[in-house]
Amino acid sequence: MNFPHIHPIAFSIGPLDIRWYSLSYIAGILISWIIVRKFLINSNKNISKEFIDELLNYAVIGIIVGGRLGYVLFYNFEYYLFSPIEILKIWKGGMSFHGGLIGIIIAIIIYSNKRKINYLEITDMIALVSPIGIFFGRIANFINGELFGRITYSKFGIIFPNGGDLPRHPSQLYEAFFEGIAIFLILNLLFFFSKFRFYKGFFSGMFLFLYGFFRFFVEYFREPDSQIGYFFEFVTLGQILCIPMIILGIFIISKVIKKQNNAKS
Repeated sequence: MNFPHIHPIAFSIGPLDIRWYSLSYIAGILISWIIVRKFLINSNKNISKEFIDELLNYAVIGIIVGGRLGYVLFYNFEYYLFSPIEILKIWKGGMSFHGGLIGIIIAIIIYSNKRKINYLEITDMIALVSPIGIFFGRIANFINGELFGRITYSKFGIIFPNGGDLPRHPSQLYEAFFEGIAIFLILNLLFFFSKFRFYKGFFSGMFLFLYGFFRFFVEYFREPDSQIGYFFEFVTLGQILCIPMIILGIFIISKVIKKQNNAKS
């Protein structure tokens, strides 16, 4: 199957080009903000719509700064070391999920301390809607023809413009499904239809575990970054970064459940 050529620029306003990559961030953040204000804050009397509006500013800064610095440090440090001005050119792409995760965690800690609210109350809400942004981001990766998968001869194979003449897994779409749709459904079904909605920190831990698990799995279909390659000849950097997420997620979940059980006994 040939790649469905979609121009990376969605539209232009005079000399300003609006790219699908940028729109994916805007769409993910905007939809998440709306869902939190309309459906999630009703379950928490400590959090108001004004609180969420102010939190949005912190979250956006954390995602952008953390995502960019994460990419620079984790994936292409040598290049940016000798071309530091390129760090500022975010419109060219180059964002790291794991860096963005660290960035938004730091932003939430700062904001929760400012408002004197337990940060787990905030991270649980963020965890419930974060898959939306991940979904749009992976779709944008597909449109850009970047982060494509390894060579395959299955019926799912697509010949990407920058991926050579052989078909490759559309791993961006795999990630959009597992890291976006699947995690969103699992977390929100648990939130609305189980007792875990009352377990503070549970959804933060579940998000870390599920993302780490699914990303680790999908990385087997994704082509490693050319400037990095494999570690130990079979593990990618993405998989290595997912291991602490999985461990931390399991730790948080087990600690939350133990705390709830102790409270009942």
